[in-house]
Amino acid sequence: METHSVPATARALVPYFILGVASATIGLLPWILTGMRLPLQNLWASATLPDDMPLVLLPFSQYLLTLIVGVLVTGSAIAGIICRLSKPRHPRFALTAVAMGTVGVQLTATLQTANTVGDGLLRNSAAELYLTALLCGTIASILIGLLVLVLMAKAPAPGAVAASSIAAVCCGLWLEGLLFPIGSLTTPSAVALTLVRWSPAVILGVAVGIAGLKSVGRVLAAVFGILMLWVAPALFTAISVGGGTRVLAYQPAAMAQLGAEVFLNTLHPTLSTLVPLAIAAAIAVLVQAVSKTVRRGRLSRVTLR
Repeated sequence: METHSVPATARALVPYFILGVASATIGLLPWILTGMRLPLQNLWASATLPDDMPLVLLPFSQYLLTLIVGVLVTGSAIAGIICRLSKPRHPRFALTAVAMGTVGVQLTATLQTANTVGDGLLRNSAAELYLTALLCGTIASILIGLLVLVLMAKAPAPGAVAASSIAAVCCGLWLEGLLFPIGSLTTPSAVALTLVRWSPAVILGVAVGIAGLKSVGRVLAAVFGILMLWVAPALFTAISVGGGTRVLAYQPAAMAQLGAEVFLNTLHPTLSTLVPLAIAAAIAVLVQAVSKTVRRGRLSRVTLR
């Protein structure tokens, strides 16, 4: 009996591993659709045309730091959502199999990209620092994504809402990469701009509305989500400006200082930063009202029977 149970359990976990692989691949879709050609590098060892740059599985570039975060965390969030929606039917170790599939793809992409970029960069301290910074940021994104996956899959409502808020802001980055591909010369449509701008607020509002505010934990999770919706855009702007300033490529301290200044300046409350918060709150109220109405309708039908 025991000798047959291990293979049977392993076979039952294969679909969950595949789910993780598929989710991580969907996360990488905005980069895959560009052709996965490594962007030109300021510290590349030899003069190379854009079309002759190697193929890589992640967009390693100081100009695409937020896209790296978006594709990795969003892939993990997709896996977590699917796990939560199918929660009653999970066999033992299902979440572990999903996480292994997801993180396995992401680590493979990281190693392939780091090796390829490392082989082509100059052999100096600036290039080493550049590659190390990209690697550290990528690993941090994978770990954040893993946390989001686990919380969305198994945590009580407050934890799931907190994870959803992180996923929401990263989904905005993912959508931006998908709808406005790198190197595209087409003018963004109004619909695409609207999706990118308001999708994080909508996702957060739906998550808070479904969870409700029936406990202190849920209220705190909702507050955390609102803070994420306010702080994250400023943080991403600071990362993009600081990391993408070519003249400071050899001055990491000055780069960090510029990023901090941009973050503080962008963090000031303005109409553009407050409107998403209001939209998230309005959607949360609407979703909660609809949920209550649906529950009352079900209860009345049961009572009539």
